[in-house]
Amino acid sequence: MMSDDRHEQLGSGDLITLVSDVGPVPMNVGAILFVAGEGDVDAATVEATFTRRLTSIRRLQQRLATPRRGLGRPYWVDDSDFDVHAHVSRVRCPCPGERDAALAIAVDAVTRPLPRSRPLWRAVVVTGLTGGHIGLVLVLHHVVADGIGGLAVLARVVDGADAAGPADNTAAPPRGRFVDCVADRTRTLRRLPRTVSRIRDGWAELGRGRLGWAPRCSLNVPTGSRRTVTTVDVGLDRVRAAGRRSGATVNDVLLVAVTGALATLLHERKEFPQELVVSVPVSARSTTTSGYLGNQVGVMPVRVPLEGSVEERLAAVSRITRARKMRTRGTSSALIGPLFRILAAVRLFRRFVDRQRLVNSFLTNLPGPAGRLVIAGAPITDITPITVTAGNVGVAFAALSYAGTLTVTIVVDPDVVPEIRELAAYLREQFRAAIE
Repeated sequence: MMSDDRHEQLGSGDLITLVSDVGPVPMNVGAILFVAGEGDVDAATVEATFTRRLTSIRRLQQRLATPRRGLGRPYWVDDSDFDVHAHVSRVRCPCPGERDAALAIAVDAVTRPLPRSRPLWRAVVVTGLTGGHIGLVLVLHHVVADGIGGLAVLARVVDGADAAGPADNTAAPPRGRFVDCVADRTRTLRRLPRTVSRIRDGWAELGRGRLGWAPRCSLNVPTGSRRTVTTVDVGLDRVRAAGRRSGATVNDVLLVAVTGALATLLHERKEFPQELVVSVPVSARSTTTSGYLGNQVGVMPVRVPLEGSVEERLAAVSRITRARKMRTRGTSSALIGPLFRILAAVRLFRRFVDRQRLVNSFLTNLPGPAGRLVIAGAPITDITPITVTAGNVGVAFAALSYAGTLTVTIVVDPDVVPEIRELAAYLREQFRAAIE
């Protein structure tokens, strides 16, 4: 148990997430786990195990409380009315129970707001899938956990989970909010020299102001409340090998592939940008098993060239990202956090994100489990991440590696990008060109 209650308050990254949740889609993150249904697998047992392990995580039994003005940040408190049945539901997939239909159920779960009056999560058990598979959908508000924090939650629900994982997200009973507020501001003053250093590092992570505006294109118009997803799978080892040939990382290969696919789509629309800017989250975490599930993330906008061979583009992207990762990771939040909070305070954040010209798309890449996971004795065959973005970004990407496969989820507003199937085909072509 942690020694004092300051860890129960929202961190600076969590606060950014909370004030940013003003768009037509909520700031939720999610995933769907596909569980093999062969043999003696009992769907009811899988559901009961999934539910029991989720509710053993204390953060998922807590809700947000807001202090009176001037008494500090929102903080987590145990929900005395916690009822797991308000969070977990079961849905039967429409016949014939194919993957795309299960993904649509998952997207619906992610894009529905979570009531602020209770713990900020939901789970959906999807039955009726082909081959007797079971779908387990987990949705967390982004203020509960970032992507790496979400993986820590996943580690708690599978068989063989370490009982000392994120369930220890606890703290001592809170002191008076005024005392806590004074203590928090005192700590802020003591950290001022370090904060100045982090701002300097964050400026480097953001590119030292050299990025300028992102190219104008038809992908960047205000989005609505609907989202559609599809996925592209590729062998992780082949992507790694392709990166090594050009001195690049898996994330660099992803950047080149997704921008190449977007360029092809734009060419079909008679648009011919020479580069695109993609925002990549940069985690400040060193582990996926931290007791703290909240947000420890900065951003790194990467200007990706669209001209030249795949090898040339990979080498260029590798040079850019390598130079920007030399300092402390995730420090750009020290710069964007105050800006976002000010915009939210004056009710201009929604206007800002609907009209921003800083990025064309987003790419989230999470290193998932290397080996096959099991829940209630049933193997998890694959894991599909689902993230949503508001503002004027019509297409975004979320990648997760699991058991040797890299799954890339394409998330679009279908009113902005109805060509999601074509985009998936273009992405497969880009991967083929990179790994062959």
